[in-house]
Parts: sequence; C-alpha cells; structure tokens
Amino acid sequence: MEEIPELPLRNPAHKIIAVAAGEAHTLALSGNGKVYSWGRGTFGRLGNGSESDENLPVSIKLDNGKLSQTEKPHNFIGVAAGAYHSLALSDDGSVWCWGYNTYSQLGFDGDNVSVPRKLDKLVQLDSPKTLGGDSVVKSTDPLKVCAVEAGGMMSVAIDNLGALWMWGNIPQQSSPDDDTFSLGSFPTPVPMWDFHGHTVVKVACGNEHIIALVSAGEKHTGDDLVCYTWGNNYHGQLGLGDTKSRSRPQIVAQFSEGSAWRAYEVACGAFHTAVLTLKKRPSDTLESVCWTFGLGENGQLGHGTTQSASLPEPVIGLPEQAYLVSVDCGLFHTSVVSSAGEVWSWGMEKGLGLCPDMSFTGLDHGDAILPLQILCNGPHGLNFPGPIAVACGAAHTVLVADDGFKLWAWGRGRSGVLGDGKLSDSYFPKTVLWPPLSEDFSDGIDLNDKESKKPKGEEPETEKKLSTAMEEIKLLQSKLTVMERYVNILHGTLFARPFEEKDVPVSLVNSNSFDVGKAWDNILETADRKELRRLEMFFGSMVDCVKDKIMKRKIQEIVSEFMQSSNSSPH
Repeated sequence: MEEIPELPLRNPAHKIIAVAAGEAHTLALSGNGKVYSWGRGTFGRLGNGSESDENLPVSIKLDNGKLSQTEKPHNFIGVAAGAYHSLALSDDGSVWCWGYNTYSQLGFDGDNVSVPRKLDKLVQLDSPKTLGGDSVVKSTDPLKVCAVEAGGMMSVAIDNLGALWMWGNIPQQSSPDDDTFSLGSFPTPVPMWDFHGHTVVKVACGNEHIIALVSAGEKHTGDDLVCYTWGNNYHGQLGLGDTKSRSRPQIVAQFSEGSAWRAYEVACGAFHTAVLTLKKRPSDTLESVCWTFGLGENGQLGHGTTQSASLPEPVIGLPEQAYLVSVDCGLFHTSVVSSAGEVWSWGMEKGLGLCPDMSFTGLDHGDAILPLQILCNGPHGLNFPGPIAVACGAAHTVLVADDGFKLWAWGRGRSGVLGDGKLSDSYFPKTVLWPPLSEDFSDGIDLNDKESKKPKGEEPETEKKLSTAMEEIKLLQSKLTVMERYVNILHGTLFARPFEEKDVPVSLVNSNSFDVGKAWDNILETADRKELRRLEMFFGSMVDCVKDKIMKRKIQEIVSEFMQSSNSSPH
C-alpha cells in the first residue's frame, strides 16, 4: 500500500483569531492570546508604549510584572479598533483600552495612553436584568464582557447577559417622549436600557452611528434576530427611510422579525452601513445578500451610482450563490469575503487598491461603484484559501485567510499600515509578515519543529543563531524599504504610476548584467504617445535645470575670481 504523506502541522500560536483595522493601524489576535499591532503610532494607538509608526507587527506592552503570585498573565480573546484608539478583551472579562482619549473613549477622563489600561469602571457596574414587563433590577451575577467593538470615537461592549454598554462619544439617551439627537462624551460605560429583556448578539459602530443585532425574545434562537440602528443619520446611514438622527434604537424594517431576511453580520463605515443576510427558513436556496445604505458619493454602497440611500438596497453584481462570511466598511469603501475565498471591494478611489486593473491617467483616479474582485494570484489560484475575515481601515484592507495562518493587505501603505515592512502603496494583496520575527512562539505546539525536540542544552546556540538571522533580515528589510521608496518616487515622477514587478527590465531578471542603453530603448519603444510626451517634458525640464545650474556655477566662479583679484591687487 502506498504510504500517504503526512500534512505539515501548524503551530496554533501562529493562528490569527481576530483582526481589526482603525484609521491607519491594524490589530491582530494570535492563538496564544497575544495582541499585535502595526501602522501609524500617533496617539499611542499601537499599545507598545510609543507613538512611532511600526511597519511590521509588534506586540502590545502589557505590564504583567506587577501581577501577584495568584494572578496569571492575560490571555486575550478579542480586539477592536476605533479611528485612533484600540480595545482588547481578556478571557477574564476585563477590557483594556489605549490610544486617543479626547472623547473619553478609553473609559476614563484624561490624556491619551500608549500602553493598555484596564477599564476599571466597567467591572464596578452590574448588568441590567429584566423581571418581565418594564421592571428592571441589577443582577447579582458579576458582569463579564464577552465582546468588544469600537467606532470613530466610541467604544461598546456586550456582557455575558447580553446587555450592551457604550462609552466615549455616544448618542445621549433622552426620555421616551423626546428623541432629540445629540452626542456627549461619557467616560463611564452606559447601558442601553432599551434592550433589557433581550440579548444583544452583534454590534458595529460608525463615526456617530450604531447598528445592533438583537434577539426578538429574551434569548437568541434561530431566525429571531432584529436589526436596530441609532445615532447620526444625516446621510441615511440608519436605513430608516429618512435622514433624521435618532438618540434611541429603532428597528430597520427590512431586517425586522417579520421580514423574509435574517441578518447575521453587520458593519459600519464612517457614514454608511452594511448588513449580510440569508433567506429565513424554509428556503430551498442559499441566498446570501449584502445590503448597504447611507452615504454613497464614493460608490461605497455598490449600487452602481454615487447616490446616497436611506433604505437598505442589495449590492449589485455579487454572485447569487456565494455565501458571504465576512463584511467590513472603511472610511469610504466596503469589502466582503465569500466562503470560497472570493473577495470583492467597492468605493473609494482606485488608487486605494480597490481596483487591481487600475491605471493612472493624469488625475483620473475614479471610484468603484460596483464590486470588483480582488484576486489572490497565488499558488492556490485566484481565490484566497481558507478565508476567515476582512477588516477595512480608512484607506487599507486586511484579509485573514489560509484558515487563520496568513494575512494579506492592500491599499495605502503610509506609516507601514500594510505590515509588510514597507511604506509604499500596494494595488494588489501582499502578505503581511506573520508570524512576527521578533516574537517567541515557543509556547505554541509545533510537532514539526525539529529544533524544539533538541536537548535543552542546545537551545541557547539555536536561539543565538536565530537572533542573528533575524537582525540580518531586519537590516535587509530596512535597506529594501529605502530602495523601494526611492524607486517608487523616481518611477512615479517619470511615468505617473507606482513601480510594479512587471516594470523590472527582462534583461535584469534573466541575468546578472544590465544594459542601461538597451533597457532605455525598450522603454521608449513600448511607451505610448502620452508617456513619451511626459518623458519629453520631464527630461526637458531637467536639462533646463542643469543648464541653469551650470550657468550659476560659472557666474559664481567669475565673481569669486574677481573678488580674489580685487583683494590681491595693491591699493
């Protein structure tokens, strides 16, 4: 009998459990309960004790040195990212916050913090519990958070009894008879009393609006989820058919208890909203539909126009039989992922990597008003293997796939937000450097790791070699980043588009020698009229600058000679 080769086992510590994207930073939660961050560090949003940018994943810095002998290091089970702040949820139910705090979105009044700080005020509160009717008492059960989310300047949490808590820049709750909308900064978590007697299952936040999936009864069973929205509605992002803002939750009719659709995933952009739904049972076909509403001027609704919509409408052009497993909204773009590993994005400008077939022509960047498929182009084909989730920042997108063991990112690369060690934009998916080279994953299990089976006496030598190798890799990556920036600037100046792999001369790829003259001839031969005209203008301007500089040098030399002659001549 032919022996079947064993598949390589993966270290569970390397698996990415969750991912979240802020304005220009990304958070990833690994299988060993650690949180990593990268991108823009301003306001301390990376949680590593610094405000410097990081172009590779780094671990957040949690001070476990002060733990007592009875306490254990925190094992995180969830992450969330607002515009400039971050949240992490520990398995003991505690919430940790860091970053921007102008609106008290970290759960306290005070300055920004660059290391995670425990939200003490939340653990001092009790979860609201219904007695039936309108009677509400405080539960004797200890409050334990089981999920966290974040919006622009707000933070929210769902506790173990299904109650929703909010803090930061949130809608102020008025009386039932007064629905006047206003926002206020709340440093202490506020419970959403409107949902008492029900279970909040999922929630998402935009800049100033919120969407929640809530059970119709006390407990969530089957197809009973109801969709509520509230907050700012100037662009129709609440999906209620108008642009009137609400301070209290209202049901979205298309996803109510009596509708034909069951919502199972929600996401918010700055001023738009997305909902994934399935046909309620009984249904003969799997109809997964993405609905969007709100601001549409950048095509972020995927309706084929740049018009806003105050009622949910299906995104046009997504395959009918695709089962959508994840959706997220950026500042002005939206992305979805199917169970088959297909990824679609729409909205924003083409320069943000939403259009793999993009081309720069002058100032024509354009928006994608319909879904465009983002291709993997890897060894597995055009689709991404083992898709898990997608996260959208203001101008970048991050995808977790390969069953959680690999990350891809694309879009604006400023501040290192793509996590590939570079600062350049990427118009197609690039792999994030994962797992981080600087981190020790030895607490995970990797049966294929031969080094882990060696006697302990050999470990120091192995670690020393590994450390040296990592330092060399970091140095090479640093040099590569500088060179790539230089090439991108030069190439962009000459051809008005970023440098891509296809632009590398064939002679340089196929041999160690490079004929500059021949490569230049090939560039001129393949250039179109517009490109030739641009080259003519660029080099004409450069020649004029050189001639002008030569003339100035000659004048300086003449003046210098004259001054020396005048000083040396007798009076």
